[in-house]
Amino acid sequence: MKQRARGASRTAVLVCQGRAAADGRVATGRFADPVATQLLRAAERVSVDQVRASTPPQGWQARTAYESVRACAEVVVPRTVAIDEVLRARTTGQLVILGAGLDTRAWRLAELAQTDVWEVDHPASQRDKRARLAEAAHATRGPEEDSRPSAEPPAVARSVRFTPVDFAVDDLGAALDAAGHDPAAPTTWLWEGVVPYLTRDEVRATVAALAARSAPGSVLVVNYQAPSARAAVGRLLARVLGSSITSGEPWRSLWRPEQMAAVLAEHGLRVVSDDTLLSLAQQLGGPVPGRTSLKSGRVAVAESR
Repeated sequence: MKQRARGASRTAVLVCQGRAAADGRVATGRFADPVATQLLRAAERVSVDQVRASTPPQGWQARTAYESVRACAEVVVPRTVAIDEVLRARTTGQLVILGAGLDTRAWRLAELAQTDVWEVDHPASQRDKRARLAEAAHATRGPEEDSRPSAEPPAVARSVRFTPVDFAVDDLGAALDAAGHDPAAPTTWLWEGVVPYLTRDEVRATVAALAARSAPGSVLVVNYQAPSARAAVGRLLARVLGSSITSGEPWRSLWRPEQMAAVLAEHGLRVVSDDTLLSLAQQLGGPVPGRTSLKSGRVAVAESR
């Protein structure tokens, strides 16, 4: 089908920067993502290194990039920990990551060794990720391997199947059929950091498509944003200032917990937990920043009936 013209997701890069900045520094023993930094290019690692060293740079643009990465790290850590723990506990033989971006789980979660992973994303973002994976593989080669063609680094998952989909125009079910997904077998669905960027109709259509392919025993982990006046003002200000958090990727839908539960229930998915990122951050111990996005961001887990 016809794809919407757009480039690779800048938000995906920021989220990867946040994970790289937090690796080994925050929630030690619960959070780790040593792969994230390998997917970043040299210019993108500058602000990551500054955040890791707690050395704010001079200059408005550099300081804006620094604060964006620092804020992102504080949000993605509890989100990543909560999702990783669900995947470890509820792993099936099939994991579909919707809007995968620069997700690293197929390369770092040993529990996925017997799992086939489908990374579903917009073609532009997927091309960018595969190029980054090839660059990372090249960077780790010895001199005797430099003449070999570029290849992606090996995953710890049983397989990784890149599946290009534009959620606004493409048929998710048809794309997964073509990529070898088995709708008769239980599937773990991960939908992280995507819902706010879709319209309500796009969200409903995606829920319907994945529910139709969810055999008994399937699980959906969905991260979404609840309405927040303070968050709306903050994002508007960030767009005015040109922050990389919002540039070109506005939020299109926000959901109250009862609204999300109702949409999922319409398609046979029962919510068994739904937590704010703030409560998840508090469970990790240590100081919890007063980010509005921690209060409005949520992670829900639903089971197929």
